[in-house]
Amino acid sequence: MSTRLLRLGHLLLTSILTAVCGSDSIPEGLRMLLGAVLLLLALPSHGQDTTTQGPGVLLPLPKGACTGWMAGIPGHPGHNGVPGRDGRDGTAGEKGEKGDPGLIGPKGDTGETGVTGAEGPRGFPGIQGRKGEPGEGAYVYRSAFSVGLETYVTVPNMPIRFTKIFYNQQNHYDGSTGKFHCNIPGLYYFAYHITVYMKDVKVSLFKKDKAMLFTYDQYQENNVDQASGSVLLHLEVGDQVWLQVYGEGERNGLYADNDNDSTFTGFLLYHDTN
Repeated sequence: MSTRLLRLGHLLLTSILTAVCGSDSIPEGLRMLLGAVLLLLALPSHGQDTTTQGPGVLLPLPKGACTGWMAGIPGHPGHNGVPGRDGRDGTAGEKGEKGDPGLIGPKGDTGETGVTGAEGPRGFPGIQGRKGEPGEGAYVYRSAFSVGLETYVTVPNMPIRFTKIFYNQQNHYDGSTGKFHCNIPGLYYFAYHITVYMKDVKVSLFKKDKAMLFTYDQYQENNVDQASGSVLLHLEVGDQVWLQVYGEGERNGLYADNDNDSTFTGFLLYHDTN
């Protein structure tokens, strides 16, 4: 039985050795190990180079087997082989869940101002808005008068009392004194138109006891003359304006009747804004 086992082992190791000896890809260390095992099994018990065929019969080693060799010193490891080719791309995995929002980053620097674009086409008119509420009216400054002479009797060097009232709604003219009293500071216009009869006439327009304007008319016998004058004056509150005969009475020819009038008029043009 031991002979049979020896034969089977001999055949097995012989095949392995044959494969090892004919292969260049087996590592040197493994080749040497297999060779040593085969040598131990192949050596005959009596030191002969044969194998037994039966009881007491030795068989020659197969042709091509490595005989009579001894294991050498292990060689150095071989060089790494060339890297293999890249494998195929794998299939795409399933889409993962949405991650949490990240933190807000710092504010970036302001960019440069861009170039102004071309003007676009004009749009259509909008819808008309609703009418607004009435506003408060601005205050209107009023000051005016227009008066006439009712009698031709006048006193020299005294204000002429025009008592025939055409207009004096604000009552800024005083008929008892013949003077206009300024209640609104500003620029005023004054004018007078007088009828001259029987005597020459010289009248003056006064402001604050100072003659500002003179008018003289020389009477023509058997006739009725007309004389007039006008002026712009700036007045302050409290100023007074009036007409009076200038002189000692020799030029006191003012006249008025049902057919002829002598008038005195004044009104505010512009009030002061400051």
